[in-house]
Amino acid sequence: MSIDLVFAALADPTRRAIIDRLRGGDRSAGDLAAPLPISRSAVSQHLKVLETAGLITRSKSAQQRIVALNAGSLTEAAEWLQAAHDEWQQRFDDLDRILAEEVPTDLPTADPPPADRKTAN
Repeated sequence: MSIDLVFAALADPTRRAIIDRLRGGDRSAGDLAAPLPISRSAVSQHLKVLETAGLITRSKSAQQRIVALNAGSLTEAAEWLQAAHDEWQQRFDDLDRILAEEVPTDLPTADPPPADRKTAN
């Protein structure tokens, strides 16, 4: 599965809301559609995007379509994000170390400006 598809699917707030609801367990497509302010047809389109990205699976049980979260795709995305975070954290740590090495410890202090200096006109 393409990680690009996962991030593209998660870019939409409605799809993230669906994923959030599925973290509590499998649900029917109707249950997922009920609280959303969009049509069932629109929910079905969102489910298709999530399924294509590998984030959910859909199965039929009697008269219902059951939707289940595929945590593997979320884990893959989380691992990618963690690796990117770790890389940038290392870069910031290296920069902090370099800056700390370059700061002189015996900086001369500047003389304060004279308090009563008058300017000529």
